[in-house]
Amino acid sequence: MRSLIICISALWLLFQFTSCVMPNPHKYVAPGHWRATLYLAEQQGQKEFVPRDRKADYQIDEVTDGELPFVFEVKYEGEDKFFIDIINGEERIRVQPEDIVVGRNRATGQDTLLIRFPHYESYIKAIYEERIMEGEWVVETRNNYRIPFMARHGQDYRFSTLRKTPKIDLNGDWAVVFSEDDDPYKAIGEFEQKGNHLAGTFRTETGDFRFLEGTVQANKIYLSCFDGSHAFLYEAKILEDSTIIGAFWSGKHYKTTWSAKRDPDFQLADPDELTYLKEGYDKIEFTFPDINGKPVSLTDDRYKGKVKLVQILGTWCPNCADETAFLSEYYNTLNSDDLAVIGLAFEKHREPEKAKIAIERFIQRFDVKYDVLFANGSSSKQEAAEALPMLNAVISYPTMIFIDKKNKVRKIHTGFEGPATSQYEQFTKEFDIFVKKLLSE
Repeated sequence: MRSLIICISALWLLFQFTSCVMPNPHKYVAPGHWRATLYLAEQQGQKEFVPRDRKADYQIDEVTDGELPFVFEVKYEGEDKFFIDIINGEERIRVQPEDIVVGRNRATGQDTLLIRFPHYESYIKAIYEERIMEGEWVVETRNNYRIPFMARHGQDYRFSTLRKTPKIDLNGDWAVVFSEDDDPYKAIGEFEQKGNHLAGTFRTETGDFRFLEGTVQANKIYLSCFDGSHAFLYEAKILEDSTIIGAFWSGKHYKTTWSAKRDPDFQLADPDELTYLKEGYDKIEFTFPDINGKPVSLTDDRYKGKVKLVQILGTWCPNCADETAFLSEYYNTLNSDDLAVIGLAFEKHREPEKAKIAIERFIQRFDVKYDVLFANGSSSKQEAAEALPMLNAVISYPTMIFIDKKNKVRKIHTGFEGPATSQYEQFTKEFDIFVKKLLSE
């Protein structure tokens, strides 16, 4: 009897072990959540980054040492076909199966994975085993821009599994200053905190930082975002007076300081007053080629007698993508013969052939049924302003110009506060009211 019990116990333990370590039923990487890390720091081990004039007073311990974490989920549609959802707070960025290439490196015999972000001309290339990936994120429009990448299966936390009691409640609006020592600019930090979990964004006068997600651990704050175009990392410390001071990374090419204090009454400049017509100009004029090379002018017969929205954009710009998603849906739903929209795309590629590919891809992605022109030049704001000399400046991608049926410029809106912000719903309502007012005149 005793030996029978031992035998049954052994079989039970064997069953438990084999049931926990099931082989991957799929052909490639394991399905489910993965925790990825981009290693932004050029020199590992540098753990201090503080404003020069505050170094004597405060120390910021960058416990992640320039490591930007994000989470993605692998989902299979069959035995050998899968897609990837990159997760940033409420946002899901889908990488379609056709943008994922699985192969084998002939030289090393290692399995390889290519995850492409064609809209932003970047990709992740990694060698993989069932539950681990290691490689780099490459941005093709920057010279030799490569950031080390690693991902592990079965982890769905972003920064930490710790649950240190937050020093303060961060919920609400914060007055923020970036780059205090060098060309400072203002922002509003919008934070939503639930326990240790933190989400939100930063609104600036030229747009927003999209969906950020992270954690609060005692007096430390961590936020990050990766969308194929941007790699944002925020690390900060809550000081004794409940103000915040920290570091901001944009990829490996830009790093600066930021500080914040709670101020629900803090306001940014009116986005309808930043860009305007120069003295001596009373209208907008331009002629740029469409994707087929045909010149298109605002004075063409097809635009006469219509309300016109001119969208200054770049297909490489995530804020422009948010605006285009909204604008395309609005235009397609309204379906008015009296409304015309013209997109002016200032591209990172000067070559018309490459720009055409990017614009065509953009049009398809957002089901754009209005004209998007290649605005000869580059993504430089200075060159964009030279191409549109009637404007005081091109301050932001995107910028939208509202023109009535008599070709009078009625409003110019700088930037776009997208769905990650508290202002998005209000903007869409005001936009609809203003456009319908112009259509009714």
